[in-house]
Amino acid sequence: MPTELRPSYPVRTERLLLRPLTLADTDALVAYRSIPDLCRFVPFQPQNRDDIQARIKGVFANHALTDEGQNLTLGVQLVTTGELIGDVILFYHSRLHAGGEVGWMLNPAYGGHGYATEAARAMLRLGFEELGLRRITARIDERNVASARLARRLGMRQEARLVENEFFKGEWTTELDFAMLATEWFASHAGDRATG
Repeated sequence: MPTELRPSYPVRTERLLLRPLTLADTDALVAYRSIPDLCRFVPFQPQNRDDIQARIKGVFANHALTDEGQNLTLGVQLVTTGELIGDVILFYHSRLHAGGEVGWMLNPAYGGHGYATEAARAMLRLGFEELGLRRITARIDERNVASARLARRLGMRQEARLVENEFFKGEWTTELDFAMLATEWFASHAGDRATG
């Protein structure tokens, strides 16, 4: 079983390129990561240029997963225009339990086209097929209806509804926990490998 993930960049999907973020992406990231309503359900406040550049030089600078406790954040770029429209993240939580977590954030100007689903599906593929994870979760604020729908579109199963489990940004919030097993991933994508 693989225990490291070192993708060849960019990671290509039908319409997207997933790649490491650079300082040249600052304006595109600020365009959506500064929106208060978009940041309502995620574990950070709206970000400015300085915040984004610090992340690009810090937590976003990791381009591989080599051990538990690390995460990999990739920019989501349109193949047709080269525009950066969002970012996706894969956490490597446990080597022993082969567990991870996936997350996503998309500029709302590009919503409704399935880009977030396509990008998140690519991260699931990296986690299951290249890192060798056994189980990947997604933790979503119950009020974030769009993200819960996306998790279901990915084929993730809702396993829990944790009522008011966390005091988050000044209020008690309810968390929905979704998950997928590697066996489920491979069963649902067997045709992809057979025809690819």
